[in-house]
Amino acid sequence: MDNYTKTKEVIKGNEKKNLSLGALIALIVGSMIGGGAFNLPSDMAKGANSGAVLIGWLITGIGMIALAFVYQNLSRRKPELDGGIYSYARDGFGDYVGFNSAWGYWISAWLGNVSYAVLLFGALSYFFPVFENGNNLASIIGASLLIWGIHFLILKGVREAAIVNIITTIAKLVPIIVFIIAAIMAFNLDKFQLDFWGTGNISFSSVLEQVKSTMLVTLWVFIGIEGAVVVSGRAKDRNDVGKATVIGLLGTLLIYLLISGLSLGIMTQPELKGLDNPSMAYVLESIVGEWGAGIINFGLVISLLGATLGWTLLAAEIPYVAAKDGVLPKMFSKENENNSPSSSLWITNGLVQLFLIITLFSESTYRALFLMASTAILLPYLFSGLYQLKLTITKDGYEKTKKSKIVKHMITSIIASIYGLWLVYAAGLDYLLMVTILYAPGMYFYYKAKKEKNLKAFKPYELVIGIALIIAAIIALVLIYNGNISPL
Repeated sequence: MDNYTKTKEVIKGNEKKNLSLGALIALIVGSMIGGGAFNLPSDMAKGANSGAVLIGWLITGIGMIALAFVYQNLSRRKPELDGGIYSYARDGFGDYVGFNSAWGYWISAWLGNVSYAVLLFGALSYFFPVFENGNNLASIIGASLLIWGIHFLILKGVREAAIVNIITTIAKLVPIIVFIIAAIMAFNLDKFQLDFWGTGNISFSSVLEQVKSTMLVTLWVFIGIEGAVVVSGRAKDRNDVGKATVIGLLGTLLIYLLISGLSLGIMTQPELKGLDNPSMAYVLESIVGEWGAGIINFGLVISLLGATLGWTLLAAEIPYVAAKDGVLPKMFSKENENNSPSSSLWITNGLVQLFLIITLFSESTYRALFLMASTAILLPYLFSGLYQLKLTITKDGYEKTKKSKIVKHMITSIIASIYGLWLVYAAGLDYLLMVTILYAPGMYFYYKAKKEKNLKAFKPYELVIGIALIIAAIIALVLIYNGNISPL
């Protein structure tokens, strides 16, 4: 996901279909692996032991591969829907559902930038202890300077960052490879098997709860899967698209599985969940000494600098494109003299700044922020699977397709949809309620966009959805005020 800019550059620079199978695989793996990989050891161990971690990755692998094929199929069946993944929800389930899909994707994008800023300064604290966990005053000041520095850079027209992304890709892959090699050599099977399913009264429900705790973590590190499929469309051989998607996803899944699984053979689950960010650094430090933590933190800092740039571009681009499509008010579509989405950028980074300040007063952690970001993006992913399911049922786009292929696509969409529903369940009521606080204000912007086009704002069922979001947001605010749930 943090390679969004790189993805755009590849698409622009390869108008001819000249990407080989190897190049496609490399691009997919590189675009998937971001800053979240560096904190997998503790994030996965927070609520799960070895057995549940393995099940979590198995479910995620199946769900993500199904979702990747959904995007691949939709790009072929509905090439005219090129306004982003929210366009699938809009075409299949109406304007307001499509709007909320775009709104949720945007929320996830800028919340993701806040989480990256916290993780970045948490990593810098290894070299400069003043930054502590990345959410103190010094960190927020530093993060604010970084965000607004990038902001004004983009306003000047610096919209492409391919070179930066190449550097950051190398910076993140080298320390990960070093970690995996060292962890394989130091792996202790007995430690990995210790309390394999947890302690105490081990039951199906207890293991299920552990697996649930891993779901938003695994989703977070795979966000951007839709971008990988877009890049795959530049293949020399169209038959390589499916191969590259599966191989790239399996390769990324293997890397993530090795990072989290090997860590449970180096340190116990209670030790892992107590580690500071980035936890991979301290696992490697326990194997090779201080230089191990240094190389991981340095690689992560460089990677996150590029990720923050890429995410700022992406977060500003989403509402800009949506406004061009008439999904958001025209104010989001304004450009400056350098053709940068100035209005969208100001609003987006204003929200990033607001939430950076909130993290200071609520002492919010990187984990809490990315869990919120992961929850916010559930809607567009869920409705993508449901949209393809609808197409296979109505035969829209499948008029001259063999029945066997339709059935195959139907099965894929069912798996992707079930995975999406499972993620909604696994997210938990607290995070779902808190995200509605961010979703509910969108109702006003949807209304404003419709009025600008002199269209009726809400159909009856859309009004019901909007009112339900407002009620849920009010309930969430009351629960937060009473201390029943904690924001971030």
